[in-house]
Amino acid sequence: VQLQASGGGFVQAGDSLTLACVASARPGNTYGMGWFRKSPGKEREFVAAISWNGATTKYADSVKGRFTISRDNAKKTAYLQMSSLKPEDTAVYYCAASSANWVRFTDGSVYRYWGQGTLVTVSS
Repeated sequence: VQLQASGGGFVQAGDSLTLACVASARPGNTYGMGWFRKSPGKEREFVAAISWNGATTKYADSVKGRFTISRDNAKKTAYLQMSSLKPEDTAVYYCAASSANWVRFTDGSVYRYWGQGTLVTVSS
């Protein structure tokens, strides 16, 4: 299974951007999807996750209310809608897939499949 992330770019603070993550094949029947990001000099951090059926989501406090994660299983695609972007959102964003227990979805180590990353740069 390969994950392909896209949609990154250079935007101004306050702008919106939508990332997409397409899977080459269905990783499993009950896999959740997550988005993580990594900025220079910082550890990789959890951004958002969505359960296999889209019924449950979770967000990092830093993006809650500004980012929305969604998925379209028929298209094997997950999305991350980002609004009110801030310079501190600048990072490489990675999508990932996991069939682990939902309570662990903020932990990057439980994800088996990872995309290559897409760069988001937010200018002030």
